[in-house]
Amino acid sequence: MVYVLFVGIYIALAILLVIQLLLYGIRPSKTLAWVLVIFTIPVAGMLLYFMLGRNRRKNKLFCSRNSDHISLLLKKSTPTANHITDIEYEEHKKLITLISKNSKSLPCAKNNIQLLKNGETTFKAIFRALKSAQTFIHIEYYIFEDGELADTLFLLFQQKVKEGVQIRVIYDGIGSISLSKTYIQNLKNIGVQVHSFLPIRLGKFLSSINYRNHRKIIVVDNAIAFTGGINVSDKYIKGDPNLGIWYDMHLQLEGPIVNNLQAIFAIDWHFITQKDDIFNIGYFFDYQPKGEASAQIVHSDPDSDFSATQQLFLSMITEAKNYVYITNPYIIPGETILSSLEVAALSGVDVRLLMSDISDNVIVRWCIRSYFERLLEAGVKIYLFSDGFIHSKTIVADDTVSSVGTSNMDIRSFDQNYEVNVVVYDNSFAVKLKEDFFYDCTKSSQVDYTLFKNRPLRHKLKEGAAKILSPVL
Repeated sequence: MVYVLFVGIYIALAILLVIQLLLYGIRPSKTLAWVLVIFTIPVAGMLLYFMLGRNRRKNKLFCSRNSDHISLLLKKSTPTANHITDIEYEEHKKLITLISKNSKSLPCAKNNIQLLKNGETTFKAIFRALKSAQTFIHIEYYIFEDGELADTLFLLFQQKVKEGVQIRVIYDGIGSISLSKTYIQNLKNIGVQVHSFLPIRLGKFLSSINYRNHRKIIVVDNAIAFTGGINVSDKYIKGDPNLGIWYDMHLQLEGPIVNNLQAIFAIDWHFITQKDDIFNIGYFFDYQPKGEASAQIVHSDPDSDFSATQQLFLSMITEAKNYVYITNPYIIPGETILSSLEVAALSGVDVRLLMSDISDNVIVRWCIRSYFERLLEAGVKIYLFSDGFIHSKTIVADDTVSSVGTSNMDIRSFDQNYEVNVVVYDNSFAVKLKEDFFYDCTKSSQVDYTLFKNRPLRHKLKEGAAKILSPVL
């Protein structure tokens, strides 16, 4: 009798989930796959669906993030006096309009934007900025690990708190899972306000474990900001035994664009704490010109109406006229981005991808390679970096537009992570990024189509098996 009751309850729940899939499923193939999982894998299939399968964009599980005053904050964070010129707007009209709608982020001009390559250069700039703080420091990281960098930050925080500087820190509950409780408590003891983003909790485990805050943001006095791919981890300065030094790209920003990053931090802070203490206009300034670069912030999360980072990549690829060069450690593109890369290459655009020859995850490595044959056949050039692990997330096109940020080119970043990228409309910046791409290619090997096509059958089987897991990698 108990067994029959259990089966009946399970079937009823399964039917409810199927109805939800029919109403809110993103793609027919994915919907069918989840229906099969729910009915063929008792209990575990349903648990997997709760963890990995729900369409957050439709369900709005964390809809408090989209309140009216938060949307208003994003609009007000860009001074209208600093909008870019008509000439710049016309050149990138489609991309600017897209970002303005899917991220509610307006473009702004007169910024000073500097490329910071690799950990040593980046953290020197960060420490210098932190030492200059007078009012507040806001820090948000996916990975925050114990080590030399964390210890240096602690000493800086300790001094700045004594000087009356407010310090707020956000770290991701999964990405920073190795960060010791002792370190966190020490931060609290000296007066740092520190919170975990979606920590592991029994009641919310299934609904939150798959949705992570992958952003890396620092804002100091709203005068200077940093974002990009680099985390607080010693592997960026000392390397690790398996992969060597982690190479990455970061940005230092000054000017009105800093307001936008401050707005993203404020939204995340409100989401975690339910406090609106930093929505105060005192945390947002009207800037004087700091440079010549125009820029725009692209931010996305599982609750936003559109996959803004995916649309950014798609737009840059499809609108490229001469070339598009992409550096990313995790290019698992899905059909949409894959087709756009193929179409661009077949249309005569010089499409090049740069990624690491080695990977921090063996399944990811084989999954990435499962797309190589189609890309190579279409004429996409692929380079594998062998001098360490390249973790940069950059894209540059036609010497006019670039993107540097936190988003990987995979389904997880597009649909499940909280990401932020900076799009720069500046010729000199684009040329620098292109030159850096060429330099890294000199330390890489180009994949030969004929040799790759004739790879061993066992490699093809590994690629096929890994590709099945691409939605959750």
